[in-house]
Amino acid sequence: MRLLIVEDEKRLALSLAKGLTAEGYAVDVVHDGLEGLHRASESPYDLLVLDIMLPGMNGYRVCAALRAAGNDVPILMLTAKDGEYDEAEGLDTGADDYLTKPFSYVVLVARVRALLRRRAGAGASPVHTVGGLRVETAARRVQRDGEEVALTAKEFAVLEQLVLRAGQVVSKADILEHVWDFAYDGDPNIVEVYVSALRRKLGAQAIRTVRGMGYRLEAGR
Repeated sequence: MRLLIVEDEKRLALSLAKGLTAEGYAVDVVHDGLEGLHRASESPYDLLVLDIMLPGMNGYRVCAALRAAGNDVPILMLTAKDGEYDEAEGLDTGADDYLTKPFSYVVLVARVRALLRRRAGAGASPVHTVGGLRVETAARRVQRDGEEVALTAKEFAVLEQLVLRAGQVVSKADILEHVWDFAYDGDPNIVEVYVSALRRKLGAQAIRTVRGMGYRLEAGR
């Protein structure tokens, strides 16, 4: 899943990005409200972590503009302010949740997961079955023929991209974009490394390589 952090405190933003990346999310970071609005409007994200006090455009206005445009991406607002009025204003502009600084990183991750589960429950089913493979995207659990399979955060994120489009070819570029982030400039063959790891755990025939196009999760394998 792709997350966008819009936070002008660079040390905090990068710390959050590092932690959430370790949780298996692809994370982009911007430090300006206008850039955040542009990025959220132009690219599909699964969740925004949005500070209120931002240069260019404050978080209230960013949130209101996204909602006015029909963008229903879950938004978790962050602020150094404290008080019922600030929280009410944030929620009134369309934010889904609110967290006051300083906050516990563990609490932030819990809020992020809760918002993503809520979105999954309101839309696509969080449980996907492909042949003998069962993937619970919200719980981040995988079973193969009834036996639980332990995956790393990145392995699960790659598998999630394949299972959400089971039977379809998913390109390496698509996987890189959703599992890593737009700024990733490492070896694109990293995708092959994780696909190979998944094949070892799920079965060699579970993921088919479509030469020159990408990968396809095979039903009934």
